[in-house]
Amino acid sequence: MKSAGLAAVLSFFLPGLGQIYNGEILKGLVLIVIDAINAALMFVLISFVTHVITVIYAIYDAYSTAEQINASQGPGRSLF
Repeated sequence: MKSAGLAAVLSFFLPGLGQIYNGEILKGLVLIVIDAINAALMFVLISFVTHVITVIYAIYDAYSTAEQINASQGPGRSLF
C-alpha cells in the first residue's frame, strides 16, 4: 500500500519525490530536473509561474498515482 498523502507531501517539498516513492523513478527524476531548471531561472519572472505549475502537477500526479496503486492492490486503507 502506498500512502497518497505522503506521496503528495513528498512532492510538495521536492517535485518528483512523490513519484519516486510511488515507484515511477524516471518520471520523478524528470520532474526533479525540471524543478532544478526552474530554480536556476528564478531571475526570469516566467520561472516563478512554471515552478508553481510543476509543483501542483507533481502533487496531483503523486497523489492520484498512489490512489491507483492502492486500488489495484485491493481493499485497504492508507495512513493519510
